[in-house]
Order: sequence, then structure tokens, then C-alpha cells
Amino acid sequence: MTEPFQERIREAAASRTPLRLRGGGSKDFYGNAPRGEILDTRGYAGIVSYEPTELVVTARCGTPLTELEAALAENDQFLPFEPPHFGAGATIGGCVAAGLSGPRRAAAGAVRDFVLGTKLIDGRGRVLQFGGAVMKNVAGYDVSRLLAGSLGTLGLIAEASLKVLPRLPSERSLRLEANEGEALATMNRWAGQPLPVSASAWHEGRLFLRLSGAEPAVHAAAQRIGGEAEQASLWTELKEQAHPFFAGAEPLWRISLPSAAAPLHLPGRQLIEWGGALRWLKSDASPKAVREAATRAGGHATLFRAADKSAGVFTPLDPVNARLHTALKAAFDPAGILNPGRLYADF
Repeated sequence: MTEPFQERIREAAASRTPLRLRGGGSKDFYGNAPRGEILDTRGYAGIVSYEPTELVVTARCGTPLTELEAALAENDQFLPFEPPHFGAGATIGGCVAAGLSGPRRAAAGAVRDFVLGTKLIDGRGRVLQFGGAVMKNVAGYDVSRLLAGSLGTLGLIAEASLKVLPRLPSERSLRLEANEGEALATMNRWAGQPLPVSASAWHEGRLFLRLSGAEPAVHAAAQRIGGEAEQASLWTELKEQAHPFFAGAEPLWRISLPSAAAPLHLPGRQLIEWGGALRWLKSDASPKAVREAATRAGGHATLFRAADKSAGVFTPLDPVNARLHTALKAAFDPAGILNPGRLYADF
């Protein structure tokens, strides 16, 4: 069933015609502006295999994320990295290609941590298989995880095998009052303690916490931490960027830092997640100022949403990493036709 994709890619490579790999289009905003003729992946859909007892699911790229999550929910299982949808058309291929994770990322891991195997159609139209559908798979290079976050620049992710986990029996969300410095110190202190913290966030003087696990553990942690009860819907609002913080025309920056990094003191509004490791910034500050502040703090900044992306979405690569990225692109897509420029202008 992958033959139509393979033939289209071979023809595009021969004529040097750029292709824009696209599923539901819910992440079109992410990365640099998409270019090329659309290669729609939604026709290649469906769950190939699902073994609840093995905690593994394999699905085709065009499978709606809602369909996959519904199948898992029937067995009280879920995708632990809580992928954002950003629209009704989100697909599993786009989920892996974008490599974005939700509020549980700091506690459970990122998308790449749950990718066990992939079937890839490269820029020559070849079908390549990496990894597998088992937990223990250590032979060769871990190309499957490399594909997470590649935004389709290395190939069309035709299928993906993902590790899933049982849904935890009890959850509780809490709200406490704290300024930014207090919140960062508190979240890092909690991280060093045996607490069932599955998500955290700070915004405008309020620190939010989600506890997940066995009911006795959740209850004991809630009693120890204190605070007021918070609606569980907060975490979906954050995951899907439906929270009021994300509204407005100012550019949205996604700043990744060591969790213990001090406040950045940049102009604009901030929302902090992942125990301090993810700082969202809504600001008209110059890209140079934002990226320099992130670098000084030991991290990097991504221009996540903006009308003007002329400064580049992702932090510029140093010469060594630039050569590695360019070599990988050449190995998988020698004609440079797959999502050109989506990550960096050079490939």
C-alpha cells in the first residue's frame, strides 16, 4: 500500500520537485514555512497491530490521533507523552514527525522515548524498516528516535510502533500561590522527592501541580503539599494551547532550559512548565535578545508561533552540528525534495 507514495517520491526526486509531506495539517504552523507540492498521507491509515498485554501499538501515518487514543482508552491505556493535537485532523505521523510532548513530558519522557520502531520511505522512494515492535531492541543505530522531531525532512514516516502505558488509577490537581522564583525553587525541590508529580505549571503568581498514581500515594502527597483543588481541564488547555495565556498576536517562544535556571527577566508574559525546564514566552522582544538570554541560561529558544519567521524558527546550529545535519539529510534525501527548509533553510 505504500507504492503510490514511493512512486510519487521517485518522480519528484528525478525532477527535483519539492514535496510537502502533510497529514491533517494541524502542525503546519510549526517550523519554517512549508514548501512544495502536497503529498497527503491521510489515505494510509489504520491501526496495524495492538497488543494491550505487550503495551505496544503500531499504526499507519494517516491514522487520526483521536482514533488511536480512543482504541487505547478502551483498554485503560494511553500515550504517556500526551501529544498535543492542535486541531481535529492530527495524525500519528505528524505526532512523531513534530516530536511535541504535553504536560506529562517531564515525568514520563518525550515522544522519542516511546518510539520503538518505524517504517520510513526515504527520498529515493525506498521503504526502510528501523527498530521493531518490542521493548528490547538495541541492534544498530536508533534511527526511529532520530525521526521524532525531524518534521519530515528525512523521509515519510509510513508507520510507527509506540510504547503505551496503563492509565493511572488516581489523579488530583492542586493550586498554590507563589512568585516565579518561589515556584522554580519549589518545583525543583519536589523533583528530588518521592512525590507522584505528573505535571506542573506556573503562571501569574500561581503554581499548579498534578499528582498521578495509586490513590493512597496521591492522597498522601496532596496532604503533604497542601494548596487548593484545581480543575483537571487545565492540563488539556495547556497541552492544546487553549489557555488564555496563548491568545494574542505577540510571537510565542518555546524556551528549553535546565529546570533550575533562574528567571529570565525578558519583557512579555511567561508560562512555565515541566518543573522549570520549559518556559513559554509571549513577547515582542527581538529574536537576538531572546536567544541570547536562553543561551546564557544554558538552553535554547524556538520561535514556536509568529507571523514573521524571518529570523528562523530554530536556534542556529554550530558548524559541527550543521555538518552532521546536512550529512543526515543527504543520506536519507539526496535530492533534497522532502519538506525542504522546514527545519533549516539549508536543507
